[in-house]
Amino acid sequence: MSLEFEIVIVGAGPAGLAAACAAAESASRVAILDDTPWLGGQIWRGQSSRPTLPEAQRWIQRFQKAGAVLLDRTAAIASPRPGLLLAEHEGSPRQIAYQRLILATGARELFIPFPGWTLPGVVGPGGILSMTKTGWPVKGKRVVIAGSGPLLFATADSLCKSGATIICIAEQAPSPSVTRFVLSLCGRPAKLRQAIALRFRQRAVPYHCGVWPIAAEGKESVRSVKLTNGRDSWTETCDLFACGFGLEPNNELALALGCSLREGFVAVDDFQATSVPNVYCAGEPTGIGGADCSLVEGQIAGYAAAGNTATALALFSERDSWHRFRKSLANAFKLRPELKSLAKDETLLCRCEDVSFGQVRRFNSWREAKLHSRCGMGACQGRVCGAAAKFIFGWGMESVRPPILPARVGSLVTPAPVEPQRPAANMLATVTPQGRFAATKT
Repeated sequence: MSLEFEIVIVGAGPAGLAAACAAAESASRVAILDDTPWLGGQIWRGQSSRPTLPEAQRWIQRFQKAGAVLLDRTAAIASPRPGLLLAEHEGSPRQIAYQRLILATGARELFIPFPGWTLPGVVGPGGILSMTKTGWPVKGKRVVIAGSGPLLFATADSLCKSGATIICIAEQAPSPSVTRFVLSLCGRPAKLRQAIALRFRQRAVPYHCGVWPIAAEGKESVRSVKLTNGRDSWTETCDLFACGFGLEPNNELALALGCSLREGFVAVDDFQATSVPNVYCAGEPTGIGGADCSLVEGQIAGYAAAGNTATALALFSERDSWHRFRKSLANAFKLRPELKSLAKDETLLCRCEDVSFGQVRRFNSWREAKLHSRCGMGACQGRVCGAAAKFIFGWGMESVRPPILPARVGSLVTPAPVEPQRPAANMLATVTPQGRFAATKT
């Protein structure tokens, strides 16, 4: 299938959702594609069918009225030339032509390897949240949560509601940094109330600042976690260990398109335009700032891509405010240098290809490590080990080659483009009986 739109948005999380609404309401033919079967990304997962968050519902309902087309279960895998995306929909190839492209690809969890991090039962905070939302049973499980960032408290709160017992929360950032961040929320009453409510509900759970994991222990699965504050170390027994050190931007598609980066994030101008003509970017790929920041950036990108610059300009001050919050967040939860030395020579760096730290320490770059050890050449294509290597060794990802995500050969070797359809005239965004959106012919 070959489709054509004026504006195509990759990613249906908060940034992509806001961009789609802004662009479609400005009378452009708009499509948003995502490899999941729902709207809202991981942060608003399940809100289409089981609404609990008013903000998510407001944006999903706005999208439904805006008239944009949702191409769900559709993954962008390559861009053979400007103005064309190759995508895969349930194993079948799609060619999607566009005049302007908005990247809202979100972020993933950052894992820093330590002895035992590959044991069954060791998961990311975001990962365990996603699994519990889809019915993974945690009732009666003892859980240790560690790493960095506000997500740790949100994870603890959700797990408690699902019947788990939280042993402790270990935040690697020092107490003064966390305190300054909380005080900075005084200018954001809604955020402050949210933080106070989370802490109050978890008031019986020990919260340790300046503490980080040094090992997960167990034979067939994790049974205990060894923690340290830099002076002393101790062991906490558990059934599950949720550990993640913040978020890493999903900028692979941006790199494949040739977009410039700035300090590891996609560089954009005031209107969220990248260094590549007609390509915009919004949300976490431009900086880790949360859903509120992503929503504002998404709207600016959507309005700008649709030529509605006056409305985009009106949102600049709000975005500046959230950028200050983003900077405060980054400063408060900056990763400590001790985390770079957690891994031993026998600790795996690349889980997909079973490559240990001892095998890669002698190399000087990510490219060299890949060529000699196959590190980063497995199923995740370096998304886990590449981010860890960047933090530990300072290696950058020099280039990204298609496919951006694992894909069938037939989706990459497609026939010459056929005359594209213009679905905006004969397709509507509808809701399936399962509660998700889909593009269907009228």
